[in-house]
Amino acid sequence: MKYVYPACFYPEDDGRFSVVLPDFPLATYGADLPEAMYMAQEAAAGRIIYDLEDGEPLPLPSRLESITPEKPNGFVSLVYIDLDLFKAVFDEKPVKKTLTIPSWLNSAAERKNVNFSAVLKEALLEKMQ
Repeated sequence: MKYVYPACFYPEDDGRFSVVLPDFPLATYGADLPEAMYMAQEAAAGRIIYDLEDGEPLPLPSRLESITPEKPNGFVSLVYIDLDLFKAVFDEKPVKKTLTIPSWLNSAAERKNVNFSAVLKEALLEKMQ
């Protein structure tokens, strides 16, 4: 699912950008404009997923020309939200995997109450670095 919502971007004195998405009660920021755009996408995607999971209707996107930035140096831009891409990157849904380890190691780990899923996750994250 893909969505497009308007956002107001405000350059700050320190070079950062504040972002307000008027169709949601959302605000975020980025160290620079590209990061602010990304953060706006991420914030909107999270909110859309939350609303959809709760069965809440999504707000209709405001028309770009109907939005006026609150500060004189602000500007309005559209933010593209690809929920499929967002879910693929941030989905925490567990996936069942089958693995084989020596019997002695299984017994020793069970005696120590080792959480196999947690250990595998930690090892995979370390390996990915």
